[in-house]
Amino acid sequence: MRTVEYRFSTIWRIDAPVQDVWAAIQDSARWPEWWHNVERVDQLEAGSDQGVGLVQRYTWKGRLPYRLVFDMRVTRVDPLVALEGEASGDVEGAGRWSFSTDGRNLTVVRYDWCVHTKRAWMNALAPLLRPVFQWNHDAVMREGGAALARRLDARLLGIEQG
Repeated sequence: MRTVEYRFSTIWRIDAPVQDVWAAIQDSARWPEWWHNVERVDQLEAGSDQGVGLVQRYTWKGRLPYRLVFDMRVTRVDPLVALEGEASGDVEGAGRWSFSTDGRNLTVVRYDWCVHTKRAWMNALAPLLRPVFQWNHDAVMREGGAALARRLDARLLGIEQG
C-alpha cells in the first residue's frame, strides 16, 4: 500500500514556567480533560519510572469528520527538554516535543510530527486533500496551544506552524 508522508511543526510560546508546561504535556493521560480534540488516551503498557517504554492509545478528532487512532510508544524522556515517541496505527512515524525557556516565565514548546498515513482512503485522496489535512492538523494544534494556556492560567503569546 502506498503511504503519504506528512511533516508538521508547531511552536507555542506560553507565558508560564517550563516546569508547568512540561508537566501538562508529559501527563498525556489527562489531555482529554483540557484538549477537546483528544477524545481518549488509554494506557496499553507501563514504561520505566521516567516513562520510556510507555505505550498509550490516542483517539483524536479534528474539525474533519473522521478520527485518528494510533499507539504512541515513548522512546525518550529528557525532563524539561524533550519528549519523543514512535506512533503506529492510523499513522506511523515519530513525534517530538521540545521545550526551552528564556529563564524567566516564557516557555517555547515545539512539536515536530513526521508520519505516514496508513488509511487507504487518506492515501488515495492525498493528492487532492493534502492541504485540507494540513489545515485540520493546524487547527488541532492551535486549539492545543490555547487549551494549554487556559489549563495553566497563562497567556498564549504566539503560535507558529509550518
